[in-house]
Amino acid sequence: MPTAHADTTADTAAAPNTTAAPNAPSVVPRPTDWTALDGRTKLTERTRILIDPRAGSTTALPSGRRELPGPARQSVRGLATQLRTEIKQVTGITPRISDDTGHPADGDITLGLTADGQLGAEGYAFDSAGPIHIRAASTHGLYYGTRTLLQLLRATDTEDHREVPRARSTDRPAQAVRMVHLDAGRKYWKISYLENLIRRMGDQKLNTLFLHLSESEGFRLYSPKFPGLADPEHSYSRADIEHLKSFAARHHVQLMPGLELPGHATVISEAFGIGFGSGTNACTGAHTHSHLTPDWIIDMTSDKAIAKSKEIVDEFAGWFDAPLFSIGAEEVPGQLAECPRVKDYLASAPDVSTLGDLLNRYINTLDDVVASHGKRTAVYNGSEHLTAPQQKVHGPVVFLTWEGTGAEPAIPGHDEIAIGPFYDTPNNYHHLYPDEPWMYDSWAPNTDPDMLGSGLTNWADYNFWADDGYFEKSMAGARAILADRAWNKSATPDTLADFRARAALIGDPPGTTPAPVPPRVEGRPSHHWTFDDASYPSGWTYAGSPGNTIFAEDTAGALPGTSYIINNPTPVPGVRGQAWRFDSDRDGVGFGGLDVAEPWTVSVQVRPSARTADQVLLSSRAGALKLMQHGTGNVGFTRYGSADHSFDYTLPLDRWTRLTWVTTPGQTTLYADGERVGSVAASIPLPLRSIGTETASLRGDLDELTTWDEALTPEAVANLK
Repeated sequence: MPTAHADTTADTAAAPNTTAAPNAPSVVPRPTDWTALDGRTKLTERTRILIDPRAGSTTALPSGRRELPGPARQSVRGLATQLRTEIKQVTGITPRISDDTGHPADGDITLGLTADGQLGAEGYAFDSAGPIHIRAASTHGLYYGTRTLLQLLRATDTEDHREVPRARSTDRPAQAVRMVHLDAGRKYWKISYLENLIRRMGDQKLNTLFLHLSESEGFRLYSPKFPGLADPEHSYSRADIEHLKSFAARHHVQLMPGLELPGHATVISEAFGIGFGSGTNACTGAHTHSHLTPDWIIDMTSDKAIAKSKEIVDEFAGWFDAPLFSIGAEEVPGQLAECPRVKDYLASAPDVSTLGDLLNRYINTLDDVVASHGKRTAVYNGSEHLTAPQQKVHGPVVFLTWEGTGAEPAIPGHDEIAIGPFYDTPNNYHHLYPDEPWMYDSWAPNTDPDMLGSGLTNWADYNFWADDGYFEKSMAGARAILADRAWNKSATPDTLADFRARAALIGDPPGTTPAPVPPRVEGRPSHHWTFDDASYPSGWTYAGSPGNTIFAEDTAGALPGTSYIINNPTPVPGVRGQAWRFDSDRDGVGFGGLDVAEPWTVSVQVRPSARTADQVLLSSRAGALKLMQHGTGNVGFTRYGSADHSFDYTLPLDRWTRLTWVTTPGQTTLYADGERVGSVAASIPLPLRSIGTETASLRGDLDELTTWDEALTPEAVANLK
C-alpha cells in the first residue's frame, strides 16, 4: 500500500509519487489507502469551508446508513461549524463557511455527501491536492475525514500548523464496532474525564463508548423511580446522560450503556430484596463464589425479581439511543444449581430444567424489553458453558467475548465483539495490561460477518476510588493501537516505537482540557490510612463475604482502598486501634493513586513477622518503597528498570518500628523510630498504586500509614507518633 511521502518542499503542482515512502502518514488510525503526492497544501486567512446548501441539514444518504455504529446525528452544516472552531484552535485561522461549492480555491475545504456505496457508513474520500475535498456517504465519514485533516495539520513541522501533505485516500474501517469499555459500576468517572475520552476516541475514529454502569458494588444511573438504588452524588442523572449523548454525537461516538444482571448485582439485590440470599429457603455462601454473598445474584426464580429486573432495564434502555444495550449476564456460579430454592424451582417449572435454562430464559426475558426499545441486547459470554436443553439465547443477542484471543468468532449463531485480548485491570491481583507489542505487531482483526468489532476493556476491581488519570495512563497507548488496527487491519509498516512517536507527534485533539493536577497538600498529611474498621463510602455497596475486600479508609485525603479477593489481610490489634496482618503475596491493598513528585514523606508503623527476598510497602509501575530490598534485605526503594537502593538498616522482626522516608529531588533519608538512619543520593516519585505487589507483599502487621506532600524536618519526624 502506498504511504505518505516525507516531502518538505514548497507547494508545487501535484504529481503522483511513484516510490512508496518508508513511513506511514501522520494519522492514527493509518488510512486503509493512501497515495502520497508531491508538495503541500496550505491553509490561509482566505481558506473557506464549502458545503452544498442542499445537504446542509443532512446527516446521511441511504448508502451511508448502517445498524452499527448507528445513525449519524450531526448535520453537514453542524460539522462544518465544529470544524471551523477546531481549525482555529490548531492554526489560529477562522475559516468562513460558504455554500459556494462550485469554485473552490487552493486551501479551501469542501465537505460533501456522496452516494458512493463503497464508502459505507464511516468511510470517506480525502484529496488534498489543492482544494481539500472530503466526501462521504454520512457525516460519520465526513467527520473522520476531518479528523485526518486535523491530525495532519497538528503533525506538520511548520510552526503555524497550516500545511498538510498533498495526498489522496479512500479510507474505510475494517471493523464496524471500535469500542472503549469503562467499568463505571465499581468506579464513578468524572464527566470532564469522559468528555476528554470522547474527544480522543473521535479523533482516533473509535465509535463506541461502553459505560458499564452497574456492578455488585455500585449503580451509576440515578432515577427517582428507584430511590435508594443509586447515590445521586456518585451517579449520572438523566440530564447528565443527555449531555453526554449530545457531546458524544458531535464526536461520532455512540454512548452504549451496560447493566449487570443477574450476577454482579449485590447493589440491586439489596436495594429491592430480590437476591438469592433474601427470603425463606435462601441460598448460602456454598452456592456462590466463595468470596461473595448469595445476594450477588438476582433471584431468577422469583416473579418479583423478574418484574423488577424488567422495570430497571425498561427505564434505562429509554435513556440511551445507541444500537446496543448490555445486560451483562456473566459468571453465574454453577454451584447455584445445588441451592434448594433453585432445585425446587427447576423441578416444578415446565420450561426450564437446568441452571443454564434458567439463565437463558432470564436473558431472553430482558432481551424482549431491550428489543421493545428498538435495540439489540449484548451480554458477556459465559452462558454458553451451561447446559440448557430447553432455552436458547435469542439469535439477535450479541456476545461480548472476554475469553480467547478474538481471532475467530466463538459463539455459533451470534454476532460477537471481541474484548478478551484487550483487558486493562491494573490492580495487583489481576494485574492485566494489554499486550501492546502483540496488538501492534501480531493481532489481525477478524472481519468475518459475525465479528462486529473489538473493544479495549477497563475493569476497576480493587481500585474503586482511583484517580481517573491512573486508568488513563494504562489505557491511552493500547487505545491508540486498537484504533489503528481495528480500522486498518493490513500489516503494520513500522515498529511500535515508530507508531508511538507518530501518536505523540499528533498529540491530543483540539478542545481537550488538561487533566486536573491535584494541589499539593501543605501543613498536614495528604493521606492517612489507619486500618481501623470503616464502612464503604456512600455510593458503594459491600459485596464480599465476611473478611473479603475489606476497606482501608483514608482519613486525611480522598484515596481509600480495598484489599483483594480470596486472600485478604487479617485485622489485628495495632499500635493505635486496629492494624492489618499480611501473610501472602496476594495480600495487598489497591488505591489507584497517581505518583507524587518529590518532595514527599511517608511514615508507617510496621511489625514484620518473617524475612523474604523482597517486601514492598508502596508500589506503582514506576517504583516502590521496600521494607526488604531485593538482594540486601535492608529497607530501601526502587526505580523499576533503573536501580535498587538500600539503606544500612534491617527491620527487626516481631516488634513495631516506625519507618519514615523523607525525599527531596535526588535525595532520600530514612528514619527508624524518629532517629536518622542515613541518606541515599537518589529519589523516586511517591508510588500510590497499591500496598505490595503481586509477587512481593509484606509479611507482618501494618498500621498508621501516612503521607505528606512535603519533606518533613528531622524535628517533625522525631515528634511523629
